[in-house]
Amino acid sequence: MKSQFNYTKNIILTILLAVTVVGCKKEYKSLTVQQSLLADVENLEQKINDFQAVTEQETEQEKLNQAFTNARLAYKKMEWAVEYFCPDPARFINGPALDELEVAENKFLPPNGFQVIEELIYPKYNLQNKDDLIREIKMIKANLNQVRQTFTVITISDDYVLDALKMQVNRILALGITGFDSPIALRSIPETEVSLIALGNSISILEYKDEISKKLVVLCSEAAKYCSSNSDFNAFDRVHFIKNFLNPISSNLIAFQQKNKIKAIDKNSVVNPNVITIFEKDAFDVNAFTPSKEYKYTPEKVALGKQLFNDNSFSKEKSRSCASCHNPEMAFTDNLKTNTSLKGGNLPRNTPTLTYASLQNAQFWDMRQLDLEKQSSDVIQNKEEMHGDLSSIVAFLSKDKAYNKLFMNAFPKSKKVEEWHVQNALASYVRSLNAFDSKFDQYMRGESNDFTNEEKQGFNVFAGKGKCATCHFIPLFNGTVPPKFNKTEHEIIGIPEHKNNLKISPDMGRYVQHEMPQLKNAFKTPTLRNAAVTAPYMHNGVFSTLEEVIDFYNKGGGVGSGITVENQTLPSDELNLTQKEIKALVAFMNTLTDQKYLD
Repeated sequence: MKSQFNYTKNIILTILLAVTVVGCKKEYKSLTVQQSLLADVENLEQKINDFQAVTEQETEQEKLNQAFTNARLAYKKMEWAVEYFCPDPARFINGPALDELEVAENKFLPPNGFQVIEELIYPKYNLQNKDDLIREIKMIKANLNQVRQTFTVITISDDYVLDALKMQVNRILALGITGFDSPIALRSIPETEVSLIALGNSISILEYKDEISKKLVVLCSEAAKYCSSNSDFNAFDRVHFIKNFLNPISSNLIAFQQKNKIKAIDKNSVVNPNVITIFEKDAFDVNAFTPSKEYKYTPEKVALGKQLFNDNSFSKEKSRSCASCHNPEMAFTDNLKTNTSLKGGNLPRNTPTLTYASLQNAQFWDMRQLDLEKQSSDVIQNKEEMHGDLSSIVAFLSKDKAYNKLFMNAFPKSKKVEEWHVQNALASYVRSLNAFDSKFDQYMRGESNDFTNEEKQGFNVFAGKGKCATCHFIPLFNGTVPPKFNKTEHEIIGIPEHKNNLKISPDMGRYVQHEMPQLKNAFKTPTLRNAAVTAPYMHNGVFSTLEEVIDFYNKGGGVGSGITVENQTLPSDELNLTQKEIKALVAFMNTLTDQKYLD
């Protein structure tokens, strides 16, 4: 009763804020974004209280599901603002249902929030989970109080609202419609509907009343109606939805911002705040992944790095360059299961493509280095790969007149060649390998209509029933998590040691560095761009074709295939993809190949 009283009181206060009494005449003013959000907080709190009451009193599945759904929808209404202005409590309200590694402290943080709750009550609620369920609900309530406090004290200016809304469009595209945060209940499309209504309402609250703002409100409304009429998760046409709704909303947000001279906020340093869609060639800034400003990408560094990349002088026997394993003609792979070491044996891991490698927050399969600079020195000095010595390399380069000229062009403020110059130049060359000119890119940007029905079906399977996009995030198709792209994920999927056997690969992956049980057999989620031309696949090159990879996932990964995997992060249930869907999925993945690698 007290909660209901507080809720009613706060709603009344919110309404009073919007009413100015002039004599006996009432002049009604629109709610501000801030007032609207505070009302949304009260609404969510009420739905959470209702959910808790149902949990404490009921065991009936349908009532639990409905109470949970009501609470999640209330959150989705304000998700755009909570995720943007309150990222820390947002993680505990609706973070992924997986332990989160804090590398600096070498510890895991347990998951909390709606996604954990979904696993507790779907597909069938077990009464033994009641205490855990109530604890998660209380955790959401505690973090909701932090959200309320934040919304009460901060200034929410129009420029930040626009930036948050642009980020929300990308969140809907990459996480919302793919089932990322509703993998079991599959309520992603109705939740997207609510998110879009909230986006339109937020635009309408702003004081700018022009044709573009009206168009945005209409677009959001039509997109929401499309979701309402096409709510089935597996059947949802994501290609149509992105092309006809999300991309136009994104481009009109930019037009609205420019017309009304609202400054662009560069809060998300990875994504260019002025691009009309996330699919543009210049959407991503590689400098956001560099260690610091002096490592900034330049054409001069790229020219130097390309020459260094192809120079055999760095290896101990002067017989191997970076290009020896990362062949530019093979999309910077070697098409081998694993390459050979300097001593003639096999290296333990498959050579990954360097294309789009710069758009990750960790390098190597085991993610042991955080940037490309450290990656290059790691390889050069590795006894099995190049067995070089950076100090000796610097001494050699300093005596070479041609190289000296290139170094002075690349690093004009320096008077001599230094080790970090070598690392930065090599890394800069790798940062130049992001073409974003595949058939998929051109179609999404509207530069081409060449996209077959089978390819469209394949994308819809990829981002829907196949759940591929919940790990290989659109549009980078790697494990760098949108919409902020400030974290790159690993997965444990249970890769076999050999094809068709029931023994997991003995490679411990990230566990070697951190020795935590959650990291046994954990490997970075690689990009699927150029996957069609970079076989074989997985960290050990165990699968030769895309069809074999899809078959493995279709069965439920290692566990679904009969392999013992204690900590698999991939759902182990079958995907039940048909042969037609598998064929379409392969056709779509072929559209991710850069133009230069096509026959």
